[in-house]
Amino acid sequence: MRVIARDGSAETEIARSRFRCTVARVADVGAAQDVIDRVRRAGPDATHHCTALRIGDPGTGDLTARSSDDGEPSGTAGVPMLEVLTRRGLTDVVAVVSRWFGGTKLGAGGLVRAYSGALTAALDAVGELRRVRHRELLLAVGHDRAGRLEHDLRHSPYRLCDVTHGTDVTLTVAVAEPETGAFADWLAEHTGGGVEALDAGPRDLYLP
Repeated sequence: MRVIARDGSAETEIARSRFRCTVARVADVGAAQDVIDRVRRAGPDATHHCTALRIGDPGTGDLTARSSDDGEPSGTAGVPMLEVLTRRGLTDVVAVVSRWFGGTKLGAGGLVRAYSGALTAALDAVGELRRVRHRELLLAVGHDRAGRLEHDLRHSPYRLCDVTHGTDVTLTVAVAEPETGAFADWLAEHTGGGVEALDAGPRDLYLP
């Protein structure tokens, strides 16, 4: 799955109408509505605030996709914006395109191009990342062995996320779900089978 790399905005002008697109990464529909409300408050003089959002996991079917034309002719604003998000495979994102009417009507085709183009410009500006599901694994080792294992992990294909010192040293490692079997073999090889990985659950990482 893909997500936007950061929140941001971009502005375009067509036939004296201004189109400002705001995009934000969100975890749920409530957070998306907060973004929409904030954009509306920031631009009360805009003619329209058209929206599109995709939130969830399209792989499992747990996906919410919505759009709004906000008074523009039906299908000319929110729908083409949602199509842009869908084509790019983006999730956990809300987009709001605010329009300030410049006096010239664009027609249905012109509106579709304007709204989809404004969103495309904003997405190009903020960039994209991959959201990859990992397993968070905890490795508890004695202080005498921790330094060596930490060194080996930092020079391995796996991601060392945290090191906590207590009675033992706990190393937190994020391993992509398809690689958990290979990591178990790697861990056994580098510790002589003396360290067991405790699965602490799923963890999503955002990667280039």
